[in-house]
Amino acid sequence: MQDPTSRRKFLASLGMLAAGSLVPASAFSFNLNGKKLKVALVGVGIRGTSFWGKRLVEQYPDLLEFVGLSDINPGRLQYALSYMGVACPTFVDFDEMLAKTQPDLLIVTTKDSTHHEFIIKGLNFGCDVLTEKPLTTDENKCQAILDAERRSGKNLIVGFNYRWSPYTTKIKELLAADTIGKITSVDFHWYLNTYHGASYFRRWHGLRQSGGTLWVHKATHHFDLLNWWLDSDPQEVFAFGALEHYGSNGPFRGNNCRDCPHTKDCKFYWDITKDERLMNLYVKNEQYDGYIRDNCLFRHEINIYDKMSAQIKYANNVVANYSLTTYSPFEGWRIAFNGMDGRIEAWLDIPWMEKTDVSQAELHAREMDQSGGEKQAYRPIIVHHNWKKYETIQVPFERSGHGGGDERLQDKIFRNPENPDPYKHTAGIRDGAMSILIGIAARKSIEAGEPVRIAELTDLEPRAKRI
Repeated sequence: MQDPTSRRKFLASLGMLAAGSLVPASAFSFNLNGKKLKVALVGVGIRGTSFWGKRLVEQYPDLLEFVGLSDINPGRLQYALSYMGVACPTFVDFDEMLAKTQPDLLIVTTKDSTHHEFIIKGLNFGCDVLTEKPLTTDENKCQAILDAERRSGKNLIVGFNYRWSPYTTKIKELLAADTIGKITSVDFHWYLNTYHGASYFRRWHGLRQSGGTLWVHKATHHFDLLNWWLDSDPQEVFAFGALEHYGSNGPFRGNNCRDCPHTKDCKFYWDITKDERLMNLYVKNEQYDGYIRDNCLFRHEINIYDKMSAQIKYANNVVANYSLTTYSPFEGWRIAFNGMDGRIEAWLDIPWMEKTDVSQAELHAREMDQSGGEKQAYRPIIVHHNWKKYETIQVPFERSGHGGGDERLQDKIFRNPENPDPYKHTAGIRDGAMSILIGIAARKSIEAGEPVRIAELTDLEPRAKRI
């Protein structure tokens, strides 16, 4: 039987993650009597069945058990049972799952535009809720989630994993130590390659009504890092964006890659039939909901941006310049922090800087790998001091699991909630809201041609110093 003390520590960790602040363990009403935490999952796509599914089953069997899986696609549900290695009941009706399984924790990994529906129902039902990023896709849904959490007395956790990697943590450590003095500005540029970047336009993410554009679905990761590194909230956003490469800009199009007549001419041709898991999860279950995983990335219905640039003014007067490219020859990112006393430069996966020559598809596969098998040696961070020589700091680096962040995030939640967290890695509802509000503001700014103030979107007031 499980030690009840360890369960109480786990429940306390849920409170620590909520709203980015400490919540006393007494705020929870669970009485588990030494039993495992009952977990229900809604949304059994790639992320749900792997990171928040199979990995939890394999890594924390002594702490939790899945009591129900829900999805609109019954075929995917059956595959999920086999892939995750569980024998719990499945439900097409989400409300029925809550009523019959009575979970302690609900994990939400559905399409972004539906996150709010399941988060709010879970909170109203009396569950703590863990949601994949992004929190949701527009300001109205965000406000509804904020209101629901306040009413429920339960807690919402957002699964930000990039924060937890050793490399991003070292940047946080240097900034927190005032290594270059007061920060004044940031240059942050993220590059998605023609393998990974193109994949967003094949999937439902290519529709703004489903994913809120990549300003929200993808950049929420990057904005959360900025907010966390700077320890401040965004105040105002001005942005540009366009769709110039994918969608209707393509020279030809087909129904999907499998039966496209242009496979010999299209540089983006992707053969899903070579991926057994994607065939079993998606292709074999198209009959139930019509979702096509290898859709044409030149189809006319695509309505998101493929180039994006934003200027973000923070409440502490830092100005950040951010860009996202979705058709780069390589996948990686670069950032520079300018301070009163110097400058910090950091980057990952810039080929000519790291002298690497690896397939971009393989690079992405390694990053998404959950086995934790591949360990990299070190990656540099450069610290420039005014009137002094620069120094190179070598930081331990891991490739798999989003730079080692996946493992550390889940261990903190499920295995070692009592471990110190001096750099505030844990992310709650306010963190999730502030990250998407930058993307939502950027989207609105493009449409209106003017800056958008964060305070005008929800009732959250930006803080110069985060709590």
